[in-house]
Amino acid sequence: MGTPEFAVPTLVALVGSEHQVVAVYTQPDRPAGRGRGLGLSAVKKEALAYGLPVWQPATLRQTGEIDRLADLKPEVIVVAAFGQLLPQSILDIPPLGCLNVHPSLLPKHRGSSPVATAILNGDETTGVTIMLMDKGFDTGPVLAQQQIAISPEDTTGTLSAKLAQLGADLLRQTLPLWMSGGLTPQPQDDNLASYSKPITREEGEIDWHLEAVELWRKVRAFQPWPGCYTRWQNKQLKIIAALPLPRESEHEPGKVLAIKPSLGVSVGVQTGEGVLGILRLQLEGRRAMDIEEFLRGQRGFAEALLPC
Repeated sequence: MGTPEFAVPTLVALVGSEHQVVAVYTQPDRPAGRGRGLGLSAVKKEALAYGLPVWQPATLRQTGEIDRLADLKPEVIVVAAFGQLLPQSILDIPPLGCLNVHPSLLPKHRGSSPVATAILNGDETTGVTIMLMDKGFDTGPVLAQQQIAISPEDTTGTLSAKLAQLGADLLRQTLPLWMSGGLTPQPQDDNLASYSKPITREEGEIDWHLEAVELWRKVRAFQPWPGCYTRWQNKQLKIIAALPLPRESEHEPGKVLAIKPSLGVSVGVQTGEGVLGILRLQLEGRRAMDIEEFLRGQRGFAEALLPC
């Protein structure tokens, strides 16, 4: 059971293992693109390429859907970013339970946005957890974990890709041990639990009164979605890549400043504390480009005052 790109390496790992994948569950097709035609999830595309049966129920709480899944007689269900909370009636079907591939070191960052939250919080490390699911939200006992460092260049996109592969590799090692009885689930310590909340589009809007380091984390955490953005010439301007600079200035927040080339960036924006160096951006209706190319077409930007 999985839906976005994060879940694809797990599906590939299962298909390439000694286990038989009897069915793939993913979210229903949804409108996508300018034509608003129905878009297939990343997992559905991969499953169809392997010729696997795909089911896309809007909910798993209906009796008919529960019975259909039970008829498959799965020994174990593997879940990776499926997008639905499984009811107890589903959790009870496989004799070896439901295993979840979660992109954090539980009980840290339970919830819907663990990767972005790790970057927003300035965590130096994160990881993946293979968890035996219960009726709670990421509260089940742990079967295995593996840690990874967070690079200063990591975005939610790049870090998710790393964790997706790490999770698939860890599942490949963990599943045979679990099915043979070689693992004992370890309960999570609820006293150490932290939670990641859903991210909204509105959170991407930049408040230049914040510190440069905090804005730098937001730029990385909100890439690729929803993006970190401000306004320039009545258009949305996305900041795609940036660098925090400890440069002090008496300018007001939002003021665009020229930066010495020795700092590795030519233009920055004054924040509440420090300067956010701009490396790459995208003006509404245009393609993304490096700051030097952008300045050649937007000369007035070098002395602009961006809205807070």
